[in-house]
Amino acid sequence: MSDRTTTQRPLRADAARNRSKILEAAGAAFDASGTEVSLEDVAKAAGVGIGTLYRHFPTRLELIAAVYRSSLDAFVAHADELLAERPAAEALDDWVLSFVDYVIRKRGMASALKAGLGPDAQQVFAEGRERMLAAASRLVVAAQEQGAIRADVDAGDLMRAVSGVCLAGSESADRESTVRVLRLLLDGLRWSAPAPA
Repeated sequence: MSDRTTTQRPLRADAARNRSKILEAAGAAFDASGTEVSLEDVAKAAGVGIGTLYRHFPTRLELIAAVYRSSLDAFVAHADELLAERPAAEALDDWVLSFVDYVIRKRGMASALKAGLGPDAQQVFAEGRERMLAAASRLVVAAQEQGAIRADVDAGDLMRAVSGVCLAGSESADRESTVRVLRLLLDGLRWSAPAPA
């Protein structure tokens, strides 16, 4: 499924604002009530008419896909924001721990995309995994360069472990336990890390 806005001319400023408000309102509604929430309620929360919503997203599935991508964009960008604000090891910790809420948030959307897109959903998910792995790699490499985590850590292995912990936690709906296990995993990254100079 292609994002319609990437193949058309740029939106006018007011249309871009409306699209952004719809995505924000839809994301909050999906978090609270699932992807079957009334689109009329989404439009009302966004402060636009239902016709405006449908002009941007003609189907529920297109809206879900756009919210999914927007959530991924924000999560990937968060890695670089954290790196700019704090030491790399702290940035890595914060980003990994925020993955818990990201998984919870996108779970319903992922199920809806699988059902609606069928085999084509795999391309959407594969692209997302590649972008997330690239963000994780930036964090891991920066932490290794600072001597904060062990040198043999591989971002792909780390993300497989983090994803597994988060998915198991989302099944049991036990966020606190999931965070505890992730903290243990993060502590393990520091084992055998180079001694500070």
